[in-house]
Amino acid sequence: MNREKKLESINKAILKIEKLYSNCVLCGHKCHCDRLNGFMGKCSVKEKPDKIKIASKTLHFGEEPMLVGVSGSGTVFFSSCNLRCVYCQNYQISSEGLGDDISIEELASYFLDLQKLGANNINLVTPTHVIYQIVLALKIAFENGLDIPIAYNTNGFDSVELIEALDGVIDIYLPDMKYYKNENAKKFSNASNYFANAINAIKLMHAQVKDFVYDDYGILKRGLIVRHLILPNNISGIYDILIELKNNDMCDVILSLMSQYSPQYQALNYEELSSPITKKEYDEIIDYAASLGFENILAQEFESQSNYLPDFNNNKNPFKI
Repeated sequence: MNREKKLESINKAILKIEKLYSNCVLCGHKCHCDRLNGFMGKCSVKEKPDKIKIASKTLHFGEEPMLVGVSGSGTVFFSSCNLRCVYCQNYQISSEGLGDDISIEELASYFLDLQKLGANNINLVTPTHVIYQIVLALKIAFENGLDIPIAYNTNGFDSVELIEALDGVIDIYLPDMKYYKNENAKKFSNASNYFANAINAIKLMHAQVKDFVYDDYGILKRGLIVRHLILPNNISGIYDILIELKNNDMCDVILSLMSQYSPQYQALNYEELSSPITKKEYDEIIDYAASLGFENILAQEFESQSNYLPDFNNNKNPFKI
C-alpha cells in the first residue's frame, strides 16, 4: 500500500466530508442540519466533532472468508445508526446506543492495535453517521504506521456525495442492499427512499474498486462485497434487487446472500417478520442468482440464524464465533 497516496486521499476527504457534515447530507435522509456544531438529524447523534462512540473493537471471524483468513478482520462497531430497522440484530448499539465515548486519538490507537494483533483489514461497521470523526482518526493512524486495507461496512443508505469523497480512502466496500420496495424500507427501516440511494451509492462504490485485488493467501485487499439479509416472504424484494444489480453490470461483485435472519428486537410486532426464512426460500434465491450469471456467490450455513446473534454487553467479544 502506498501510504503517502492514502494520506493524500484522506486529507482531501476530510475537507469534503467536513462540508457534508456541517450541512448533513452524509446519508439518504439528507437532514441538512449542522452536525459539526451539535445539531441532530435522524441518526440522533449529538457528539462533539472530537468524540466518537464505539461499542466494540475486536478481531472478528464471522465475516466473509476473504476478509477473515486465519487472523481475522479488525472490526470496530460504531454506536447508533442512520436507519431504524425493526429487526436489527445489533439493536443494542444501533437503537439503544450502547457504547463508550472516546477521542479521535483513541480511535486511531484502536486501529493500530488491531493491526498489531494481525488483522487483515480495518472493518468499519455502521460508519456513515460518524464518518467525519473516522477519517480524522484514519489520518492519525496512517501517519503512525497503519498499513492495511480499510473496509467500509455500511447499511447502504449512503449519499453519493459521501462515496465520492471516500474515493481513495476506502479499499473494500461492504454495503447492504436491504430493500427494493420503498414502502417496505419505510415501514421496517424508516427510509422511504432507500433503494434509489442504495443502488446509486453501490454503483459508485463499484466504479471505485471494481479491479479486485487479493493477496497470495486469498485475502481481499480491494473490491466490493454486496450483502443482502434475506427476509421472509420476499419482503426485501431480493429477486428484483438481483435483476437491478445485473442490469447495472455488477455480476462480478462478491454477492453475500445471508440466511441468518431471525426475529429480533421489534420484529415480532410484525406478522410478516415473525418467522425465519425457510431452507427452500434460501435455496431458490441462491439458484436464481446463479442463473443470472453472478460469478461469486457466498452462501451461509443455515445454523447461522443462531450463530451470528451478538451480545454487545460483552464488548471484547460480542460474537459466539
